[in-house]
Order: sequence, then structure tokens, then C-alpha cells
Amino acid sequence: MSEIAPRKVRGAIVSGYQFCVTIGLLLASCVCYGTENRTDSGAYRIPIAIQFLWAVILGTGLTFLPESPRWLIKKGRVDAATRSLSRIRGQPRDSTCIQEELAEILANNEYEQEIIPTTNYFNSWLACFTGGLRNPGSNLRRTILGTSLQMMQQWTGVDFIFYFGTTFFQSLGTISNPFLMSLITTLVNVCSTPLSFWTIERFGRRPLLIWGALGMLICEFICAIIGVTRGSDPSAVTAQISFICIYIFFFASTWGPGAWVCIGEIFPPPIRSRGVALSTASNWLWNCIITVITPYMVSADEGNLGSRVFFIWGSTCIVCFFYAYLLVWETKGLTLEQVDRMMEEVQNPIKSAGWKPHWNFTADIGLNKAGKLPRENHVEVQQQQTAHIVASTQLLEAPAGNPAAANQV
Repeated sequence: MSEIAPRKVRGAIVSGYQFCVTIGLLLASCVCYGTENRTDSGAYRIPIAIQFLWAVILGTGLTFLPESPRWLIKKGRVDAATRSLSRIRGQPRDSTCIQEELAEILANNEYEQEIIPTTNYFNSWLACFTGGLRNPGSNLRRTILGTSLQMMQQWTGVDFIFYFGTTFFQSLGTISNPFLMSLITTLVNVCSTPLSFWTIERFGRRPLLIWGALGMLICEFICAIIGVTRGSDPSAVTAQISFICIYIFFFASTWGPGAWVCIGEIFPPPIRSRGVALSTASNWLWNCIITVITPYMVSADEGNLGSRVFFIWGSTCIVCFFYAYLLVWETKGLTLEQVDRMMEEVQNPIKSAGWKPHWNFTADIGLNKAGKLPRENHVEVQQQQTAHIVASTQLLEAPAGNPAAANQV
């Protein structure tokens, strides 16, 4: 999605992914609410059977999706890339905007081919871990940023409500229909997410993640304090539920879509697909860890934390706040190629919002109209390569199965 979306609305379009996730959660809550009184095997068979319908819809829809122009260029299919880009942008193939964007993609691909040799599958994954930790533009630094950002999204604790909300609401003792309450929190999630379509492009990625973490930690500490001090008071429980809904609002409008937007933008083209894959794997790894340990934390027979579990999620949101402030880059309004250059030139993420693009690949390496790089520019390209690409090249040139060569990088 990041590769085909126009830069000015890329954040909003990628946020649409999270919005679709929230719709799925809402539908799942509706199904569970509708089967809550069943005592036969239909209580679990019906929810599982309904999921097959969406698999059919997804599989059918995939056949109509256009291919990424950047991927087609990488495969040498320039005509197909032109058609795909024209279809995505809704412009004629010979229009100025299509030709300029295509030239930029071609130049970027030519640049990569000049400095990054063909490699095998194993080394292409190892390229995600090249470079040094002190170099903010290194592949290693970006991979750590992407995987840790998805980890932080899970550390907000929101899945505790979505996965175990019904059980938690029932444990409060004053809620007559915990299934309905769980459905309401999921509805808040759905209604709040579309706000990010506008805010993520209006205010940027960094502010959303920073203020979102601040809002969540305040709400979670309030929920914990209410539960510990007046947990059996019906009016206090109502207030606690209200702050849980506000907490979900902050997540759905900031960290929910924001983390996915960022990981789609921070990786350079040679490792983008693998970097996003590793980041997504991190998301589901921590999702699994939290899903496994949370029941033991709140169960009356185990940790018996009850509402005190929000002290834990509030504390992790403090970590999320400082993480977003110190380590997250501002990528609003930049092309993916400009994001790559910005992360090479700006050493401090806090100052990234002030960076302005001052070049493009087409002009920088002198790509001609035929999509070829003049031979006299080859030396200049080699001199312009960045530290993270140098590290990638050294690793990729190392013989397969030679750990010593890889360790020298």
C-alpha cells in the first residue's frame, strides 16, 4: 500500500488497513454477542464458519488488484509499470505526472542496480541487519526501529480489552451484560480510527504517536486507580468503563494506524518487503506473548491483578511515549525515496520534521529519457552511496556460507 499510494495521502490510505481490521473486530464481536446464549457446539462452530466467507471475498478481490509499479520496474517490466501507475493514479500514461513519477522510480531502481549486486535469498535477508547502531540510516537501525515500533503498539495493552474484555467486564461484578459492553468498546475502536485519515496527514506521524501514548497512559492509570480504590461501586465502574473507551479512542486514532504507516515508509527499497515482514512478525509475536500471559495476570487463581493490570499497561505506555519522542521519524509529505535520503542525512529523529527535500533521483544521477544511466555518472553514483548501502553491498558480496566475511561488516 505504501508503494502505490500518493505521498500526500499515503498515511490516510495505509490507515485504512487498520480501519478494516477494526471492522473485522466489530463483526467478530457481533457474532460472539449473537451466540453468547448457545450451549452447543454452535457457540464456536458458527463464528469459525463465518470467517470462511471473508477468505473467499479476499481471495476474489486480490485478482483485481494492480501490481506495484516499483516491483514491476525491479523486474524490468517498464510498460507494465507504466500501465499500473496510470491505473492507480487515474491519469493517462503519457501525462506529465505519470512520466515524472515513473522516471523517479526508474532512476531509483537504476541507482540500486549500480551499487547493489545480485544476491541469493539468504543474503537478501541478512541485508536487513547491516550497518551500525549509531548510524540512523543503517539497515540494522531501521529494522530495529520497525520491529520495536510494532512491539510498542502491542505494549499499549489494547488487545487486553479486545481479547479478554468480556471476561474482565464480568469480573467487575456490576455489569449485567459483559458481551454488550465488549461490543461497545469495539464500536468505539471502529468509529475512532477514521479520524486518523485526516490527522496523520495534517499533524504528522510523530505528534500522533507522542500524544496518543500520553493520552493512553493517563486513561490507563485512571482506570487502575478507580479499580483499586472503588472497584465495587457501580458509579465508579461506569467511570472506569468510560475511561477505557477514551483509552481505546486514543489508540484507534493514533498508535493503531500510525505504527503501520511508519513501518511502510522507513525501509529503503532493497529491503522494504523484508523489513515490513520482520516488523509484522514482531507485532504478532508480541500479540501472542501478551495473549498468553495476560490471563495469568488477571485470573483470580493466578496473578489476580484485576484492574491493577492497567498499572502495567500505563507503565508500558510511558515507554511508548519516550520511544515515539526520541526515535520515531517524521515522514509526512515525503516520497519513499525522499524518506530514505532524509534518514541518511538527519542524525536526530527529533529534528526530522524540519528536513526539506532538495533533490530527486532523476536529477541526482542523470537518468535520461530512455531510463538509462549515462556511463560517465557511474563513478559519481558510487561516491554518493550511503553508509547503510555500503554495509549492504559488503555483506551481499560475501560468499554464501562464509560467516567470517559477514561478521567483518
